[in-house]
Order: sequence, then C-alpha cells, then structure tokens
Amino acid sequence: MKRKKASPSSVSRRDFLKTSSAVVAGGILVGGFPSIVRAQTPELTKDPIRLALIGCGGRGTGAANQAMNTGVDVRLVAMADAFPDRLAKSLETLSGAHPSQVDVPEERRFVGFDGYKEAIALADVVILTTPPGFRPLHFEAAVEAGKHVFMEKPVAVDAPGIRKVLEAAAKAKEKGLKVGVGFQRRHQDGYVETVKRIHDGAIGETVSSRCYWNSGGVWVKPRQPEWTELEYQMRNWYYFNWLCGDHIVEQHVHNIDVINWVKGAFPIRAQGQGGRQIRTGIDHGQIFDHHFVEFEYADGTRLYSQCRHQPGWNNVSEFVQGTRGKASLAGYEIEGEELWKYSGDNPNPYQIEHDVLFDAIRNNKVHDETDYGIKSTMCGILGRMCTYSNQMISWDDALASTVDLAPDVLSWESVPPVLPDADGRYPIPEPGKIDVL
Repeated sequence: MKRKKASPSSVSRRDFLKTSSAVVAGGILVGGFPSIVRAQTPELTKDPIRLALIGCGGRGTGAANQAMNTGVDVRLVAMADAFPDRLAKSLETLSGAHPSQVDVPEERRFVGFDGYKEAIALADVVILTTPPGFRPLHFEAAVEAGKHVFMEKPVAVDAPGIRKVLEAAAKAKEKGLKVGVGFQRRHQDGYVETVKRIHDGAIGETVSSRCYWNSGGVWVKPRQPEWTELEYQMRNWYYFNWLCGDHIVEQHVHNIDVINWVKGAFPIRAQGQGGRQIRTGIDHGQIFDHHFVEFEYADGTRLYSQCRHQPGWNNVSEFVQGTRGKASLAGYEIEGEELWKYSGDNPNPYQIEHDVLFDAIRNNKVHDETDYGIKSTMCGILGRMCTYSNQMISWDDALASTVDLAPDVLSWESVPPVLPDADGRYPIPEPGKIDVL
C-alpha cells in the first residue's frame, strides 16, 4: 500500500518554473539551466580529482570508467554498494581498466545502506548510480557535503522525491557545484545537430510529437533461497516502483526528455492508459508492461508517448511534426523544404557527458543539468500517475502529490513497502482504483 506524507507546501507549476529556471544575476545559461559562478577551491584546478562511486552495478561501473577516461586526472578513491559482490566485481573491472587511477583499499569500500555517507566524505566528485529510488537521498547528502555530482536518470520515482531533489538542486546552484544528469542524448552529436536545426526553423512550428520505447523487456534475477524479501527486491529493482518508478520512468523518460528538449518546455497535463498483459509472472514484480500517455503542452500541442515490455515491434525513437516538415530525432533526419540527414561523427555520448562535466570541474566552468533532469523525470512520474489512475492529471496536482513510495527507514531489517501474497504474487496497480495523489 502506498503511504501518503504531508507536503510542507503546495508546489505549483509556476513555483516550479520560478525555482528551477529563474535567471540569477550574474548567472550563465548552460544547457537551458542558469547557475551561479562561484570560486572553486584551487586544488581542483591542479591536483587529482578524487572520485567516489555510489552504486556499483553495470551503469555505475560504466560511469566510473568514463570518468577516468576523460583525460582529466581522476582517481577512484571510494566505493559504496548495498551488496559486497557487486562492489567487488566493479572494483575488479575498474582496476583492470585503470590500474594507476584506482586506489580503493578495503577500508574505503563501504557495504550497506549507509556506506554512501562515508564514501561521499572522501571525494571531490560522486557518481550516483544506485536504483533511482535512492537518488533523492544520495543527491541531497552529496550537495550538503559540497560535492560535485554525476547522477543517473531518473532522479526520483515519486513527487516527494522530486521535491527533495529540487531543494537540493537549488542548494547546489548556490554552492556553485557542477551537476551532470544521465540524459546522454543531449550530448549525442546527431541529436544535438538535429534539435538545433529544428530550433532554427527547419520544420516550422511544432504541431505534434510522438516517442517510443517498445521492447521485449529486461533482465530477471531468479530468487535465491538465502535472500530476504528486501534483498530479492533490490536485486530485481526494475520491477518495484519504490526502487524503479516503473519502466515509463526508468527507461522511457529518455524519449520524453528529447521531446521536451525540442519543445523547450514541459507538459501542463496528461492522460493515459496502461496495464499488464504479457509479462505477468511472479518474477515481474508489480510494474506494468505497457503505457500509453498523451501529454499536453501549454501551446496546445500533444506528445503521444508509448512504451512497452512485450514482444513485437521493437522501436526506440522520437518524431516531431511541424508546419513545414517533420523530423526523426533518433534517425537524425529532417524532411522540410530540403531533405537533410546527419552524416558527421557520433562519438559515445556516455563518454561526452563525463568529458563535459570533468572539464567544467577542472576549469571551473558552469555546469548544471538538474533543470531538465528534474523536469523530464517528473514527466515520467506524471505519465505513470495517469496510466495507474485513468485520470487526466495536471502538472500542479502531480507535483503536489504526497504519495511516497519509499520505506520510512532503510536497513536490512526493513520490510519492503510492497510484499507478495501466499502465491508469491505482488499487488498490481489496477487502473482507475489507485490513489496517486
């Protein structure tokens, strides 16, 4: 059963815009988000940059590898994960790839729920790549400690988490911290050039858009007899909303973000439908296997969004229709008064996002990606609210939601917020009967 917590205040769309996007005197606009230029400690302009990895799974290992491939003198000095086997595997991989840059002795390897605090304290920069449900807590701690951050998307799984990240982002801006968010398409040359041409008028005014993340689904890790229920859910975090937010939030948010980028805006309301038809096993947790959402922007245009974990037509893409043409974002193609297709280089965007971040840290450049990181994550959460409730929901109402998916306390003795029945099946949201606000 979802818990509801009182919100300290109602956060309207106007307040959200004012808080997250107001231009601060002396600020510089980077990636659509202003930030304050602050003096940086001299050490980060010359000494090795100390890195801590929080969350040592595949994405975390990849992000740490990319951080150490930036050409900046980055040293991995601390690691934290809930599970010792994941930490050990990640350390082995990273030590093999970067033997001179990895220095993580046993006393700087932290296992459990609170290890992130000790790892953060030892670093200049932290990489946050745990399951998304932990992101608000970890980001808040990193900002309070005055650390630069790279965090994977999504940045939260519910509205209370979004509000926590929003508050921490404001503090990060005040402190002049550099923050990267893992929407790597915004650093992908083909996407960047295609969006630029759309913004320059290649297809006229946008009329409608659509995006997809249709695939057969993701991994399942079979339950082991020695695992507690909490460990099982954390090992299979993708299937539980308190950890993942459902795949519309965890995966499809990439495509939604691309359309928001094109629009230079985010939706004001949405409605949709979804359910669970194919991936219905006891090992598929509680999430849906398909979502369809119609998002409406302030100018009246719509984004038609669909994602699914079902076999069939697999497609991950974004399209925009304009008054004078159309564009395929994933295909880097525009059909307007002239036909155009991107033919330049397309280096790894996962690497580029770290190159940009660590260049900003080393050379004290403004870098803050929390604006679109927060907004696009909230769009995914809004979409899930709509598919679970069968209601038209405004941005204001969604952002003010007090439904908190996280446990009050996290320890190995904690009871997860969702539990299986006697047959091992988890309660599935029933559209139209779920309280999402």
